Amino acid sequence: MINLEDSNTSTNVAHVCGEIIDGLKFSHRTYGEVFYTFEIGVLRNSGYEDQIIVMASERILSTMNIELGEYVNIEGQIRTYNEDVEGHNKLNIVIFARDITEADPEDEAINEIYLEGFLCKKPLQRTSPLGRKICDLMLAVNRMYNKSDYIPCIAWGRNAIYSSTLDVGDRIAIHGRLQSRQYKKKCEDGDVLIKTAYEVSILALETFTTDMV
Repeated sequence: MINLEDSNTSTNVAHVCGEIIDGLKFSHRTYGEVFYTFEIGVLRNSGYEDQIIVMASERILSTMNIELGEYVNIEGQIRTYNEDVEGHNKLNIVIFARDITEADPEDEAINEIYLEGFLCKKPLQRTSPLGRKICDLMLAVNRMYNKSDYIPCIAWGRNAIYSSTLDVGDRIAIHGRLQSRQYKKKCEDGDVLIKTAYEVSILALETFTTDMV
């Protein structure tokens, strides 16, 4: 379990445990090292399965058997990168694995994220069809070599109301889970595509001038 007080040594910590639901795919090669992606399913308490993309180096994968139906425990960080898809910019969100170990199918599903960064867009508050307050945030999380990951987050209820009062540049820490959701997008030719969006659902939020809410 990620502890906020123990996570201050890192601004980006991810820990997930679930079932492999899609096998290895080549991602890219950089500085002579090859990277692959695969997908795991992590069940929520509600029974809904979040489908999470994992990226790992060939070096880490060489010690693991990545096969459909296997359960794995992954520790790493959230990474984001832009991809041009048919002339449109797509934000990809993955968990960059630093360690992968085998897990028991009887183990409890784990989906824990800790992030610390700066708001890079004005929070946008809205109301769900069921009348619940929601607030969308975009968090810039710094990493090595003067790079940043831009991570969409969503707050609910009391956290949403509080988040809507924050400003661009505010430094915050959040504890939550990486979730996936499907939505429909209508194309110019009238076709409807089913797409998947990823975001961090905020369970607890802290600014550096207030207590946890």
